[in-house]
Amino acid sequence: MTRLPDDYGERVYAGVLGKTIGVYLGRPFEGWTYEMIQSRLGDVENYVQDQVGVPLLVTDDDLAGTFTFPRVISDQGFDPEITSEQIGEGWLNTLIENRTVLWWGGLGNSTEHTAFLRLKSGINAPRSGSAALNSQVVAEQIGAQIFIDGWAMLSPGDPSQAARLAECAARVSHDGDAVHAAVVLAVMESMAFVESDTQALLETALGFIPTDSIIRQLIDDVREWSRTEADWRATRERVAARYGYDRYGGNCHVVPNHGLIVLSLLHGRDDFSETLKIVNTCGWDTDCNSGNVGCLMGIKNGLEGIDAGLETGRDWRGPVADRLYVSAADPSWGISDCVRESLEIVNASRCMRGQAAWSPKNGAQFHFEMPGSMQGFVVTQGEGAIHNVTGRSASGGQHTLRLAARGEACFGTPVFVPSTDAAEWFEKPRNPYPLVASPRIYPGQTLTARLLDGNGSDVALYVRYYDQDDQPQMVCSRPVAVDDVSELTFEVPPEAYPAFEVGLETRGSVHLDFLRWEGEPNLVCELPRGSGRGTTMRRRAWVNGVDDFSSAPWVRGFRLIQNDGRGLLIQGNRDWRDIAVSADVATDLATCVGVAVRVQGMRRYYALLLNREGDVRLVKRVGGEEVLASVPFEWRFGETYDLSLAVSGETLSASIDGRPLLTAHDAELSCGGMALVVEEGCSKTRRVSVAPA
Repeated sequence: MTRLPDDYGERVYAGVLGKTIGVYLGRPFEGWTYEMIQSRLGDVENYVQDQVGVPLLVTDDDLAGTFTFPRVISDQGFDPEITSEQIGEGWLNTLIENRTVLWWGGLGNSTEHTAFLRLKSGINAPRSGSAALNSQVVAEQIGAQIFIDGWAMLSPGDPSQAARLAECAARVSHDGDAVHAAVVLAVMESMAFVESDTQALLETALGFIPTDSIIRQLIDDVREWSRTEADWRATRERVAARYGYDRYGGNCHVVPNHGLIVLSLLHGRDDFSETLKIVNTCGWDTDCNSGNVGCLMGIKNGLEGIDAGLETGRDWRGPVADRLYVSAADPSWGISDCVRESLEIVNASRCMRGQAAWSPKNGAQFHFEMPGSMQGFVVTQGEGAIHNVTGRSASGGQHTLRLAARGEACFGTPVFVPSTDAAEWFEKPRNPYPLVASPRIYPGQTLTARLLDGNGSDVALYVRYYDQDDQPQMVCSRPVAVDDVSELTFEVPPEAYPAFEVGLETRGSVHLDFLRWEGEPNLVCELPRGSGRGTTMRRRAWVNGVDDFSSAPWVRGFRLIQNDGRGLLIQGNRDWRDIAVSADVATDLATCVGVAVRVQGMRRYYALLLNREGDVRLVKRVGGEEVLASVPFEWRFGETYDLSLAVSGETLSASIDGRPLLTAHDAELSCGGMALVVEEGCSKTRRVSVAPA
C-alpha cells in the first residue's frame, strides 16, 4: 500500500467536512430543476434552508450511507481485499428495513431497497446489484456514486485500491455506468490527496473505466465543452440536451448527475465556494452532487479552501459546527460529528497498513485536534463565543476550545436528539430519513474535562436530559475555580436518562482541552403505558429493529412484535464493554426470545435465547449463528422469566430466575450495546437493567 501523507488526517477531515457542508447546502431543494432554482432562489451562493422553510441539520441518506458502509472494513479485520459479498453482509448488519440510511422506495423503484431485498432473500453481492437481476435502469441509478467517498478516503494516493474498493462497494447495489461513475469519483478523491490539478485527476480516473462506457463519453464531452465555452450555464444546457433526465429512466439516473459534477469541477475555477455554487444551481440531485463535489474539493484544497469562503461572506463551517447524524442499526454513531467520522476513516486506513490507531488526548471523545473543529459545541444558554485555538494543551495535543462567556453561559454538544422539536422534525413525512439513535452517555459513567487558563472563572460540568414528561432538565457538578490547569469529574446521576447534551457552564473565559467519559452504564429502563406525553424520548432512546415496538395505550413497558425473522430492540454503543443485562421476558408465541450484549448491529452480538425447541442457548451471531453453550430448559408460553446475561472480558455467563445456567468464552466481539431479542412472535418486558458486569 502507499504511504499515508503527512497531512492525511487533516485532509480527511476537510473531505468529511466538505461532504457534510455540500449535503446540507443542497438538501433543501433536492430534485429541483435549474429553472426552478433560478426562479425561487437565484444562484445558490450560501445556505438557503430558511428560504425553503426546513432545518439545516437533518438526517440524510447521503451522509448516513457514506459513513456507515465503509465501517464494515473494521468488522472484517481491516482486510484491504474485502469483497462485495462481505460488504453486502455489512448492509444486512447495519440497515433496518424502512428505517435507516436508505430511501426505502420498494422493489424495482428504489435501487438500494431492491438490492437489500435481494440480500435479505439470500442472494449475495455482487449479484444482488446486478443489471441481469434488477434491470439496467434500476441498476444504473445514482446511489453507488453517492456513497463512495468513504472508500476513497481509505486509499490516499492509491488509485488502484480506491477503484477496487469502490467497485466492490458499488456492486452490492448497482451495475454498469453507476459503477463506472463511482469508480471515477473514488479515483479522483484518492488522487486528490497527492494531486491538485483537476484535469490530471480526471485523466487518471478515466484509466479505470471502459473506453466505450457512457460515463467515459460524457466526461470527454464535458471536458471539450468546458474547454471551448467559459460560461458554465452554456455547458449545463449542453449536458441537459444530450444527457438530461429525459434521456435516462428511473427516479435519479447517475449519468445526468455525474455530468453536473464534472461540469462544476471544470468551471469552478478551483474554488470550493464557486464549485458548490455551480453544482447546486444546476439542479437535479443537488444534495448528492454537492456532497460528492464538497468532499473532493475538501480533500484537494484542504481546510484553507473551505475557509476561503469567509472572504466573500460564506461561513460554511460555523452553522454546521461539525454536527451530523448517522442513523444505523448500530447506534454507536447516531449522534456524530465530522471529527469523529474523520478519525474512524483515518484509523481504519492506518489499521489496513498495520499501523497503530491514532488516539488524540488518550482517546477523549471530544479532543478538538482538527484545526477549527467544534465537535458540535455551541452556545446553548446565555451569550458567548467559541473558538478553536492552536496553542497550549495539557494533554499532548495542539488545539483547545476557548469558551468565552458574556456573563454566565452554557457551552454544550448533543449526545442524543437535541430537542423535542428536532425529534418531531426527524419523524415528519417530509423527511424520509428518521433519526435512529440512542444516547452516547448514561447514568453511572464518569465525565472528565480538562480546563486551562480560566483566570479564576467558576466552571461546572453539566448534563441535560429529558424527564418523564419529556421536559429538558439539567444536573451539574460542583463548580471549580479554574486558574492554570484544572480537571473536573462528574458521575452521571441515575435521573439523567436519556441524556441529550453535555457541556460546561461558566462565567468568563476558559479553554477546554478535552472532554471524555468512561466506565460502564448503570441504569434501569421502564416505560409507562401508551406512547403519548411522558414516554416519547424514552422510547426514542431505543433503536427499533423489530416490526412493531407496540404503542397501544393499554401496553405497559416493552411489547415487541416480529412477523418474520429475528428482530432486536437496541440501546447503547461501542463504548460499552463489560456489562450485565437483566430483563423480565414473557411471550405467548415466539420462535425464541432473549437478551443480547456487545451488540454491533442486527447480525453482530452475543445472546441468551429461550428457544421453542425446549432449550436455552448462549449464541454468537456474526453473520451466521454459532451456539456457544446450551442446556435443556422447560419453559412455557405465558410465563415470565428473569433473564440475565453478563459479559466480562472473554467470559459470558447467563442465568434465569437467579439460577446460573450457562457459561462460555469467546473473544471475537469486544464491545457493543445491548438488546431485547424476539424471533417470529411477540415478547413482553416491563423492566430492563444494565449494570457493570
